[in-house]
Amino acid sequence: MSPEPGVLVLAATPIGDPRDAAPRLAQEIGTADVVAAEDTRRLRRLCADLGVTPSGSVVSYHEHNEASRTAELAERLREGARVVVVTDAGMPSVSDPGYRLVTAAIESGVRVTCVPGPSAVLMALAVSGLPVDRFCFEGFLPRKAGERARTLSALAGERRTLVFFEAPHRIEAALRAMADAFGAERPAAVCRELTKTYEEVRRGTLAELADWAGEGLKGEITVVVGGASAQVTSVEEALPGIQERVAAGERLKEVCADVAAQTGLSKKALYDGAVALRQS
Repeated sequence: MSPEPGVLVLAATPIGDPRDAAPRLAQEIGTADVVAAEDTRRLRRLCADLGVTPSGSVVSYHEHNEASRTAELAERLREGARVVVVTDAGMPSVSDPGYRLVTAAIESGVRVTCVPGPSAVLMALAVSGLPVDRFCFEGFLPRKAGERARTLSALAGERRTLVFFEAPHRIEAALRAMADAFGAERPAAVCRELTKTYEEVRRGTLAELADWAGEGLKGEITVVVGGASAQVTSVEEALPGIQERVAAGERLKEVCADVAAQTGLSKKALYDGAVALRQS
């Protein structure tokens, strides 16, 4: 008779301040049959902060051994073990190891649950001052400039608020690439060292933030970028913007031609509508 399958627990760890740990975290680490940690040294420090000692085995589970170790952990789950996965910070499988084991566990009929807790993505959204009703998480951008530019170009029309992770030594280049793809005036926020001693949130346009980042940044960084403005779909919707640009000094014909090229609306209809609106 085959044993009852075990349970896979994805356990969120503090992103900075250890006092943010969920009360269940210490219990899960202390009673698990296996604790799979992204960095076993960081796990030891976390355990010291929480005042807990793992009673089961502790194994490393990181990007370099995830492929090979997943099979081993999946087998332990099928044998009935309770396996807890912890990463250096935040929720496992979110830009961290864990996804492969989740899929392997599901395929084996193993229950998957989690210990909810701190999230850099949600905290950055909350403090950014940007819309949070709809958002998408894009993780880390490609390191190569060409791939990064193509990725951002594909996101240029995204209406939802965007959230990215980025490394300190790449943050200036990433912000400048975003300014090129999304527009220099797109609002954004750079959130650094969240919940830690030197927590900092800087808000501004992408151009302003890129200049600021050029001074050099350190620590864990999350970038929140406002979504694209609503696309104009009718002449009536386009007219206020045309009026505003003409009032600022642009020629009506040139503005109508530009708006027509961007929206696919008739240049003549835009011009006639703007003239009629001005006369009224």
